[in-house]
Amino acid sequence: MTFCVIKIGGSLIEVSRDLVKGLSRLSQEGITFLVVPGGGPMADLVRDLYHKYDLSEETAHWMAILAMEEYAHFLADETGAILIDEISRPAAGVQILLPYRPLMKDDQGLLHSWDYTSDSVAALVAARLGADLVKATDVDGVILEGEVASEIEAEFLIGKETCIDQGALRILRRLGINCLVLDGRDPKRFIANLKTGKGGTLIRGRSVGRSGPDVRESLYPGIDQST
Repeated sequence: MTFCVIKIGGSLIEVSRDLVKGLSRLSQEGITFLVVPGGGPMADLVRDLYHKYDLSEETAHWMAILAMEEYAHFLADETGAILIDEISRPAAGVQILLPYRPLMKDDQGLLHSWDYTSDSVAALVAARLGADLVKATDVDGVILEGEVASEIEAEFLIGKETCIDQGALRILRRLGINCLVLDGRDPKRFIANLKTGKGGTLIRGRSVGRSGPDVRESLYPGIDQST
């Protein structure tokens, strides 16, 4: 059985439920998915409140985690996905993580600052499950000097403003996992590229020579064949 952690960003809210439906159809071929939601406009509101009312980063952090839960409910609505509140591999189908309770129990590795957003939560979840990560977003990949980078080390991106947050890059580097940044604006193309491992940018948290499956590989035989 193959397994994949998918982060669906709030920037894709217009097509996000179509993405989940596409994952649900793909899961019928024996692939399971754990979706980590972004924060969407709810997290944007938290950021506005943080600045307007001078909230502490600790308070804003947990408000933003709760914003992810609101987006999770949005993603699950009439898509066939199941909401769960524990970090675990689905036995079948598509599950969407409600992150507040599991992170309240243990969020080691996640700093409470705006450097560590939902990207970082997704990277931490993937690391705990021994899986690589696919980040669905509204760009073609990581853009460097006007071009989409096909592959790059997480180390190189630290300190640079890109489509993935700094905390996630540090987690990828420290825990040695990879992240494929893939354009999700066209759900059908996203699913096709996910199956073939084409497109986007592979951010490597581990060296090329490390053994084990690669998130760039096609889902056939799979991103992760450890189960």
